[in-house]
Amino acid sequence: MEDKLRNLKVMIIDDSKTIRRTAETLLQREGCQVVTAIDGFDALAKIAETNPDIIFADIMMPRLDGYQTCALIKNNQNYQNIPVIMLSSKDGLFDQAKGKIVGSEQYLTKPFSKEELFEAIKNHVAL
Repeated sequence: MEDKLRNLKVMIIDDSKTIRRTAETLLQREGCQVVTAIDGFDALAKIAETNPDIIFADIMMPRLDGYQTCALIKNNQNYQNIPVIMLSSKDGLFDQAKGKIVGSEQYLTKPFSKEELFEAIKNHVAL
């Protein structure tokens, strides 16, 4: 699978440095290009620059949360086809439903495993 992931652009949006660093390390080991953002505002600027293939967005963030960020991405014609996977430490049905309403493709509960991360990529990005 490593060759298929080479140069895949993945964005991780999370206010937790630990989550960003963990995901970045796992993805870079497989050859992905990783862009990180600390919140939705930071991410929106970087999406325009990098045009990622897939985005993982934390729900609970300051300034612009994951739901708002996902909604803004999905309402933009240039970026609406980028898969957005919501990340949360909560695994409630309400949170999952709200994620679907704003257009996210999937919902991962933190802490996520390496397998869950790559499964989400495999399911939502044409490799």
